Amino acid sequence: MSKELSRNERIKEASGYLRGTLAEGLTDVVTGAISEDDQQLVKFHGMYLQDDRDLRAERTKKKLEKAYSFMIRLRIPGGVCTPSQWLQIDRIAQDYANGTLRLTTRQTFQFHGVIKSNLKATMKAIDTALLDTLAACGDVNRNVLASTNPDQSRAHRTAYELAKSISDHLLPQTPAYREIWLDGEKIAGGEEDVTEPVYGRTYLPRKFKTVVTVPPSNEVDIFAQDLGFIAILDKNGEVEGWNVTVGGGMGMTHGEEDTYPRTADVMGFCQPEDALAVAEAVVTVQRDWGDRTSRKHARLKYTIEDRGLAAFRAEVERRIGKPLGDPRPFSFDSNGDRYGWVEGEDGRYHLTLFIENGRVRDIPDGPALMTGLRRIAEVHDGEFRLTANQNVIIANVRPENRAAVDALVAEHGLTSHATALRRNAMACVALPTCGLALAESERYLPSLVTALEERLNLRGLEDDEITIRMTGCPNGCARPYIAEIGLVGKGPGRYNLYLGGAFDGSRLSKLYAADLQHDEIVAALDPLFAAYAHQREPSERFSDFLIRSGIVAATTNGRDFHANTGPIARAAE
Repeated sequence: MSKELSRNERIKEASGYLRGTLAEGLTDVVTGAISEDDQQLVKFHGMYLQDDRDLRAERTKKKLEKAYSFMIRLRIPGGVCTPSQWLQIDRIAQDYANGTLRLTTRQTFQFHGVIKSNLKATMKAIDTALLDTLAACGDVNRNVLASTNPDQSRAHRTAYELAKSISDHLLPQTPAYREIWLDGEKIAGGEEDVTEPVYGRTYLPRKFKTVVTVPPSNEVDIFAQDLGFIAILDKNGEVEGWNVTVGGGMGMTHGEEDTYPRTADVMGFCQPEDALAVAEAVVTVQRDWGDRTSRKHARLKYTIEDRGLAAFRAEVERRIGKPLGDPRPFSFDSNGDRYGWVEGEDGRYHLTLFIENGRVRDIPDGPALMTGLRRIAEVHDGEFRLTANQNVIIANVRPENRAAVDALVAEHGLTSHATALRRNAMACVALPTCGLALAESERYLPSLVTALEERLNLRGLEDDEITIRMTGCPNGCARPYIAEIGLVGKGPGRYNLYLGGAFDGSRLSKLYAADLQHDEIVAALDPLFAAYAHQREPSERFSDFLIRSGIVAATTNGRDFHANTGPIARAAE
């Protein structure tokens, strides 16, 4: 007897290709919210209904509705936008959102605090900027990431072009987006005339994330993604083909060991002309094979664990009509960004700026990030590139314009003097807006980093690059399970501490200690910093040292994630 489909599957099937009752819900002035079913559908349109959790208790006491608003996420393949678009996005944040911009781990912008009555005006302003939010969330292929690699201009251009092609090709075809948000005309024949050649009526079983990268940088964290393409370069630096990775993903649920993060497998190699067909085939196999009865088991990582990589590859090859080649050799050196100026192969310059946790705002007595980047956009004739580490690149600056950019950077305090640890830190938004957050993240990580910096300084490690990432819940939006130090919220002020993820993002971490508060986190890490300072081998990374020294066990992959947890060296004493 077959299992019953999940509630979300039934909502999608009955939605009329993502229409639901969204149009009617927008006109309901009695509430700032929308119906429960529409809350699921609106994700496909690039937004989440949220509320200000800082105000919940007060509003409940006063018998008021929650302070509802919407988070809106843009679709920007490869994270590339023009100065004109930057200025328009800045204006939207001032006019309709909370006056800040959030750069995300998926190379795009998020607006927070948009109330329901401003949704259509916001969406029309986004459309005027020649941008959209379709498929930025939901059970579809989401924003496609591309390696920025500013010193490899030709390879970056090829990676970006593939990312954009995949994003466009896998974009939902439903006219619901334009009908609802942009007052587009409905199709004369109605729902019957809508076709979704890739997705069908119920789209994918779960969200799907795709990236394109150019070694040696793994800034897009390819092993944490459902689908990835690794550029294989010839001796002239041109892309001669792509290694294809499948089956990565971060999300899990506390206390449920049948849910786990997983690093992607390298499935094979394809020629440039076959990459788009491979992408579609991987998506459609997951469409047909993925679990639609349990959303906790619906990601591609579980499909591959259940079916096996060989069977999955064989089905992809059947659908593209040719075999994949054997994977080609490649290597990564880090999953971080390269800060400061870099000269590209074409003589243009690129300046990577550190944006702590991706929050663009003017900080009192600190950097005027919002104003400074606006001023740069007003004079810049190149482009902006958002990175998967929540930072921004002022890209394609002509040599004669460098001085003007430097002057604006200095005037507004945009030059970061952050330590190595802070430059490699990343947090999700969490409280007060994310409904899933169990603990703080963006608002807490900076102060934790300050405390850890003091301990690192005492050990002479202030210049050592160590990745640290934090999320307010186990869904893993900031990819904590492949950081050298990962912190995942368990409850207010309490976190699970994970250690041992590879510096280049290729290995999962292991649970070291659970339910730690601030002082306990610092106390747990300080002796490990001391041991690392005195016992490491030349060029050895922090996480590699912890594994070599037997302090934590190495995680081989997903099913092994929950095994051999805790400080194994201490347990053996």
